[in-house]
Amino acid sequence: MESEKFVPEDFDASEWGNIEPYVNDLLNRNLSCTGCLEGLIADASSLAEHISETGALLYIGMTCDTENDEKRDSFLDFVENVRPKLSEFSDSLNRRIVEHPSVDDMSPRYDLMIKGMRNDIEIFRKENIPLGVEQTKLVTEAQAINGAMTVNFDGEERTIPQMGGYMESNERAVREEAWKSVTERRVVDSERLSEIFDELISIRHKMAKNAGFQSYTDYMFRAMHRFDYSKEDCIEFHDSIEKVCMPLLHQINSTRVSSLGLDSLRPWDVNEKTGVGPDIEGKPPLRPFGDVEEMVSKLSVMFHEMSDVLGSMFDKLVEMDTLDLDTRKGKAPGGYQYYLEKSRVPFIFMNAAGLQGDLETMIHEAGHAFHSLYCGHLELIDERNYPIEFAEVASMSMELLTQPGWDIFYEGGDANRARRAHLEGVIFLLPWIATIDSFQHWVYSNPEHTREERESAWIEIRERFGSEMNWGDIDGFRGVSWQVQGHLYGAPFYYIEYGIAQLGSLQLWQTHRKDRGEALDDYANAMSLGNTKTLPELFSAANLRLGFSEEHLEPLIGEIGVAMKELA
Repeated sequence: MESEKFVPEDFDASEWGNIEPYVNDLLNRNLSCTGCLEGLIADASSLAEHISETGALLYIGMTCDTENDEKRDSFLDFVENVRPKLSEFSDSLNRRIVEHPSVDDMSPRYDLMIKGMRNDIEIFRKENIPLGVEQTKLVTEAQAINGAMTVNFDGEERTIPQMGGYMESNERAVREEAWKSVTERRVVDSERLSEIFDELISIRHKMAKNAGFQSYTDYMFRAMHRFDYSKEDCIEFHDSIEKVCMPLLHQINSTRVSSLGLDSLRPWDVNEKTGVGPDIEGKPPLRPFGDVEEMVSKLSVMFHEMSDVLGSMFDKLVEMDTLDLDTRKGKAPGGYQYYLEKSRVPFIFMNAAGLQGDLETMIHEAGHAFHSLYCGHLELIDERNYPIEFAEVASMSMELLTQPGWDIFYEGGDANRARRAHLEGVIFLLPWIATIDSFQHWVYSNPEHTREERESAWIEIRERFGSEMNWGDIDGFRGVSWQVQGHLYGAPFYYIEYGIAQLGSLQLWQTHRKDRGEALDDYANAMSLGNTKTLPELFSAANLRLGFSEEHLEPLIGEIGVAMKELA
């Protein structure tokens, strides 16, 4: 069969019965001809595109409406009845390819792909398939719990994202009331969320042991294809953040305390993850847009001013109607970009409530979408499946590179306020990344821990990387405040990537401060490579360096300090 016609355009990949004939073809096809192995890989990629897009659309449907039983059940049916069989098929196909006599004679184009296949064969265990299904069910439950959270505040029922606006109020009493309202609501479900996490830890430890690993940490480093850095590099990153970032974070908070006339910081005075809080000069909170339509319209103008290519890419997203941006009850929290592999179209999901943080989230997810579009020309799905560490360079650097264009959202000096707040946010985010990554390392190195031990470990880590916070007599939620980070549930060990990428993004930003055109060219060159190069090579293609050391961080954090003074 010709590869482009192997799977029909209207193929329904939601049921295994439809997929199975194609699977049988791929596993039983005669591979004696010249180029047969490459043809097999191309046809497998075509099938994978259809299956991936089907799974994506089911996930999107479920997260857009977590209270819709039909959508949830359709997604879980796919998880239970299609994905397990796909796991077995993928292992069989990988073995067929790597064991073929001509595999070593293939073009260098396939080197990274074959390396990944050999790795996946080594760690695959059939007994882990049902555990993976149970894991997804638990994660889906956690998402539904969080999606259903609302509070009655200021006379209306409000989603948790909507409450973010009140946390920027200049009235401390308003901030306190808002924070306590959200926290009290979270406490209602904190026991079940802790139970879910307990169950996930147990499942994940079993998966690791089944695959022959001592810990889930070791297993995940292999499962996530972390070939270019180690656990030790992550620990070095934690130490570097503590030494380089924390002094500046404490300085920012010290200025906040004195400017606001506070005795000490309380949890409602600053967001420990983002650095968001009331303006230290008493100015009204930053509100870059009134509604989603205004945000999208102004973003289009901004991206066109940056480059015709980015502007056209953004307009394509709007024209294809692949944006779900408003917050609403029943919608899962957070934001994401999901690439529809067959259609070659990115979908963006977020919960916009008119905040500066919402604008940054949208730009972040747009960066992911641009990355997907830049490498959409690559033929094979594996070639487009770029490493997460570099995926986040695409998104986090876009936040920084768009800063000069933020004037379109503000009048007067508010654009500079937004730029400075964003840079402060970087200084807060890096320690938060170190917090989440360090916490995950502890959790999965101690899988038999008690709730009390976990609480103590979390608080100890937060004291190392957090604000000097006075919790007073309201610390009941403090020990489980890790529950606000959804990655701990749905994407284990996915967080250090943000740190690695942020350091890459800051290097690209340094270039942009000197030559905007050169930075955008570097961005485009690297993003167009997809997954065809190693992680260090992708960094190099953008004229960046992959590093974790204190010496690597110091000039990057130093330039943030310089830029913040320029914006003061």
